[in-house]
Amino acid sequence: MGWRMAHSKLAKDDKPAKGLAPSIRFTKRPILTPGKYTARTLLRRTMALPCNRTVSFHSSPQSGIRLMAIPRFFCPVVLTPNTTIKLAPDLAHHAIRVLRLKSDSNIVLFNGLGGQYPARLRIEGKNGFAVLGEHDPIETELGGDITLVQGIPAGDKMDWIIEKSVELGARRLVPVTAQRSVLQLTGERLHKRMQHWTRVAQAASEQCGRNRLMEITDPMALGDFLERGRDDDGDMLFCHPASPHTLAQALAPGQDRLALLVGPEGGWSSDEQALVERHGLIPISFGTRVLRTETAGLALIAAVSALRGWN
Repeated sequence: MGWRMAHSKLAKDDKPAKGLAPSIRFTKRPILTPGKYTARTLLRRTMALPCNRTVSFHSSPQSGIRLMAIPRFFCPVVLTPNTTIKLAPDLAHHAIRVLRLKSDSNIVLFNGLGGQYPARLRIEGKNGFAVLGEHDPIETELGGDITLVQGIPAGDKMDWIIEKSVELGARRLVPVTAQRSVLQLTGERLHKRMQHWTRVAQAASEQCGRNRLMEITDPMALGDFLERGRDDDGDMLFCHPASPHTLAQALAPGQDRLALLVGPEGGWSSDEQALVERHGLIPISFGTRVLRTETAGLALIAAVSALRGWN
């Protein structure tokens, strides 16, 4: 599929569906420069762009259904019911200039400490204020804790892994500098990448309705994680396609904390496999096919949640 056909398909998908109220507006996704991307990358990046919207349905006289989107924003400050706070400049810019919200628009704020605050947006020039309502203690966390220990992949695959791990409910993500990791991060480059990953996780929480942020640790070597991670992360399952043990067999009754170790492209090295064996980790496989590194961890999180009955 060429980029023109791909863009045409996305634009067509953004049109309002028949029968919806005429007042509905669909936010267009930014157009990516076609010459810089293959068709596959264009589709993946465009469809993955966060929209910061929580969607709810209400009855409508015209169509029977009306689509109402309430924007959600992560606001890392102390939030107090029935008070007015000034929004940070970048948050106000996103709400007013990017999403084009008007004064008195309904919004939702959360600070990552649990629950959320319905609020009303007030605009004064370039400044934005939020008039907070009562605290809503709603939570959408899983019934157990899942840590994804991910060998750092090449390119921007980690963005995808972080975004979808947030959506699937992982509590913690530990980037591991595996022996076969192509991307090596140090110094200022590491600092900027950690800031970027944090923003990706925040945007994913805004979009999916989570009111607590997934923790992302600094990258570490596999040996360092094995030495200090066991107490915090519960039982550890080491993902290896050649293992005779399945995920379902490895899950113990009553297990509510779990760490899933997934290697980078090319998998874990022989030295790393010997290291986890010395630490007594359980090797598991998942199906008869070899999964990409950006697929394996996400599939395992979803499978663990289904097998354990967490939602």
